[in-house]
Amino acid sequence: MKKIIGLIIITCLFFSFGCKGLDKIIKSGSKDGLDEKTVIAGLKEALEIGTKNTVTLVSKKDGYLKNLAIKILLPKDLEKVAKTVRDIGLGSQVDKFIETMNRAAEKAGPKAVDIFIDAITKMTIQDALDILYGKDDEATRYFEKHTRSKLYNIFKPIVKKVMDDVGVTAVFKLIMDAYNNLPYTKTVSFDLDNYVTNKALDGLFLMIAKEEKKIRKDPAARVTELLRKVFGSL
Repeated sequence: MKKIIGLIIITCLFFSFGCKGLDKIIKSGSKDGLDEKTVIAGLKEALEIGTKNTVTLVSKKDGYLKNLAIKILLPKDLEKVAKTVRDIGLGSQVDKFIETMNRAAEKAGPKAVDIFIDAITKMTIQDALDILYGKDDEATRYFEKHTRSKLYNIFKPIVKKVMDDVGVTAVFKLIMDAYNNLPYTKTVSFDLDNYVTNKALDGLFLMIAKEEKKIRKDPAARVTELLRKVFGSL
């Protein structure tokens, strides 16, 4: 039962799910009448729903573009390039370039769900305890450690396709060529696909960290039907 309680607590920390009455569960122990199968099934389903909700937030239209915390901007290395290109009348192309980088991130977002669910499935009791007694973003660190490389490999081809399909790669080449062909400028090269992919992942994990911190501070935020089933004997 101790292990089950640990998993219940972890669920409380995540994705807009509260744990009203958690102290009663801890005090009541095995007297709460919950069977292990029901608890584990409820927790897994709750975590899946929570993951989907978080991913949906960043994957909707303007999920990145209109969220100043995660909006993908031009990298510092290209700020001088962008300014120079704007000065020669290509400002609208720069704006389109920025918009499409964010659209690519939004398009890739939904692919994260299965990867997160896989990480949840593989979470050990020790992982759960480390998260429970760790920092405000300990769970986010766990997910980033166990999913980032997989997500990168999935996100990158999607990012590339979106940018190719809408012509942003061609626009980027136009901007870079326009700058590099100017007299007295140092030639600049940049891996656009790698940059956008990593910024998309940075934004995703940042939003998860914010949600985790919020739930840690307010564990009774709200209760879902799934968790009511788990806590039905209270």
